[in-house]
Amino acid sequence: MDFRARKKRAAVAVAAAGVDGLLVTHLPDVRYLCGFTGSSAALVLARGGATLFTDGRYTAQAKAEAKGTRVVIAKKPAVAAACEWMETAGIRRCGFDAAQTTVAVLESMRKAVSSGVRRGMFVSVGSLIARLREVKDSDEITLMRSAANLGCRLFDGMLDYLEPGLTEVAVAAELEHAARLAGAEAMSFETIVASGERSALPHGRASTVKLPKRGFVTLDFGVVLDGYCSDMTRTVHLGRALEGEREVYDAVLEAQEAAVAAVRPGVTSGDVDEAARSVLRRAGLDKYFSHSTGHGVGLEIHEGPRLAAKQTQVLEQGMVITIEPGVYMQGKFGLRIEDMVLVTATSGEVLTPSVKAWIEL
Repeated sequence: MDFRARKKRAAVAVAAAGVDGLLVTHLPDVRYLCGFTGSSAALVLARGGATLFTDGRYTAQAKAEAKGTRVVIAKKPAVAAACEWMETAGIRRCGFDAAQTTVAVLESMRKAVSSGVRRGMFVSVGSLIARLREVKDSDEITLMRSAANLGCRLFDGMLDYLEPGLTEVAVAAELEHAARLAGAEAMSFETIVASGERSALPHGRASTVKLPKRGFVTLDFGVVLDGYCSDMTRTVHLGRALEGEREVYDAVLEAQEAAVAAVRPGVTSGDVDEAARSVLRRAGLDKYFSHSTGHGVGLEIHEGPRLAAKQTQVLEQGMVITIEPGVYMQGKFGLRIEDMVLVTATSGEVLTPSVKAWIEL
């Protein structure tokens, strides 16, 4: 990872925001900028450099991971130590990300500096680092390809495992066990397994309900490799489909593929959302599509950009997004199809190429 280049880009953003420095406390942002993965950290970007504050539990880890970054092992909370250091260093306007800073943390920041500099020192400058993280570099894309490929292999393996009578939690446990054996350090989020009528729940976390003899089974899951997340959803059908079920599946698949085809630099996230939504609208199913079409993925499972109706953010080469339209008919069934897609120089590249065609087990 080229942490030096990342910190240079961050320094440019900090200067453009009109502040003397930036206090970074959101752990994924800290990791992005310097590589540190501990649970206690505050990173200060100022005076042309970066200083990481953490506690004694991470003395060896911080020095090993935060290459090219000055490390301070603090005897008090990292945020307070960072603020005290900034006052001593003469920083009088410190930017922070209000979206990742609680009222309590902001109050502790103010208490850590003297009353003479407290007023006006801390300035909300928006999510500067999160915005930089939206566009992935080549190292990140390599890691995300690996995570996405592992997810595809896991899904392919589950096709031989799924059968009526298994509980949803058993299915989730089997998938997660296989993921860890294959090298995943964690799951990206709590695995979703929703079957039968429960497939109409967009976020139907695995329950003790048994898979039906006939009906949809939706699997939505992701793995973490070297800190980077994958995310994919596939829906299969157990037994012979009833009238209308295959038609709904085909409509969702068409919507998903239309949105993937719409991905390229320069289009808005709202344009991609509309590409999916318009297909479902023509099929009379748009009222059953109750969430946005997708989101960014990276060090966190949900990052920018958000792909939803009327969103105006422009897609850029290097972004990794999800495309995941669905239809949810309460009391009947639901289904979703989701891919991770890399925005290339000219189009979108699907990173999760597992089969999406109708599967009847």
